[in-house]
Amino acid sequence: MKTLRFFAALMLCASQGVAPAGAAEFVDPEDGAQVFKKCRACHAVGADAFNRTGPHLNEIFGRRAGSVEEFRYSDGLTRMGNDGLVWDIDSLDAYIENPKAFASDTRMNFPGIKDEGERGDLLAFLRQYSDSPANIPGAAPTATPHEVALSDDILAIVGDPDYGEYLSSECTTCHQLDGDNDGIPGIVGWPEEDFVVAMHAYKEKVRPHPVMQMMAGRLANDEIAALAAYFGGLE
Repeated sequence: MKTLRFFAALMLCASQGVAPAGAAEFVDPEDGAQVFKKCRACHAVGADAFNRTGPHLNEIFGRRAGSVEEFRYSDGLTRMGNDGLVWDIDSLDAYIENPKAFASDTRMNFPGIKDEGERGDLLAFLRQYSDSPANIPGAAPTATPHEVALSDDILAIVGDPDYGEYLSSECTTCHQLDGDNDGIPGIVGWPEEDFVVAMHAYKEKVRPHPVMQMMAGRLANDEIAALAAYFGGLE
């Protein structure tokens, strides 16, 4: 989205119906070792860890996103790292809960861990593989909300694809309608709910891309639903 002409087509609105959940907390590393069994098909951690399908997870806390050498990340995670995303308890918690809502083009083909306690256990387990685990803090009181919780009313909005097509003109100055990815994540054929969640994640500044945060912040709920219906219906 290279210009702001799109704003003329948008209605200003507050992000009603979006309530950030509580911050993550480290829980039980021993239980986290069991949760990690869900991850170890792709990720390794420990003294002999190496990159597999996913990058190794040693020293994950405090690491800039997309920065492990000799691992090919998705363009989206690389860009998020370049925009300043550093993995901490909040950002990791959000990513583990719903990877594709956090980073739309991630190649991490994992549905996420919805149970907050399991995520806390897993994060406590991963924290052990840091140089100074005791110095890694939990969420600060002023931390950015780690997720967006959408009301049933928002998720139930049926988007108008024709209206979405009208709104999409600025999106398609960068995002390609043929689905190709030329350094910018593709959004064609995205599941509608994933699209809606992602746009609200930008509204709530969970996703650290300033232009998208600004654009999504000016979209009303029905406009997000319309764009989701339009792009979701394309092949």
